[in-house]
Amino acid sequence: MDRQNIILASSSPRRHSLLQSLNLTLPVQIMASNVDESTPDDWSPAQIVEQLSLRKARAVRQLMVSEKQDHQGSLIIGADTIVVLDGEVMGKPRNEEDARHMLERLQGKIHEVYSAIACIDLLTSREVVSHMATRVHMKPLESSRIERYVASGEPMDKAGAYAIQGLGAAFVDRIEGCYFNVVGLSLSLLSDMLLEFEIEVI
Repeated sequence: MDRQNIILASSSPRRHSLLQSLNLTLPVQIMASNVDESTPDDWSPAQIVEQLSLRKARAVRQLMVSEKQDHQGSLIIGADTIVVLDGEVMGKPRNEEDARHMLERLQGKIHEVYSAIACIDLLTSREVVSHMATRVHMKPLESSRIERYVASGEPMDKAGAYAIQGLGAAFVDRIEGCYFNVVGLSLSLLSDMLLEFEIEVI
């Protein structure tokens, strides 16, 4: 199959950078999905990230169809990430106070980060979705450190109010599982999924 390109259904510069790091021979196009990310209260963390990543990819597919864009050979990639502490899902903070509250709850504890990836082949309409979970051990944090971190602005668009690839790395003691899964796009999982569409990473 002649694959035209890969479309990332995300405006996240982190996910774009990770995808580019795979050094794919295909060009990568960015198309933000802007979907409603609300979910039923009874969904499991795995359901949440898988269904939201699929929702994002499907929204981009629908956008391309409505705009009559000729990308039949394209593969759309959607992704979603959440933080789970003691069974409670944490998304992105609403404001600085919310970010401060999240970090106060996470500090000194173990939480899980769930990230999912959804792939949609525009030519065949085939959909593949999967997820990974990584356990993160957070250091005990003094209130003053949390305050300075919140003031930096970094937590504001991050699930769980921290970025392991940024200043937030100083707060993480260790992880169990895939580091890139915590960043928001597991390269190990993605490479396996791309192979299902005959796209080789290495």
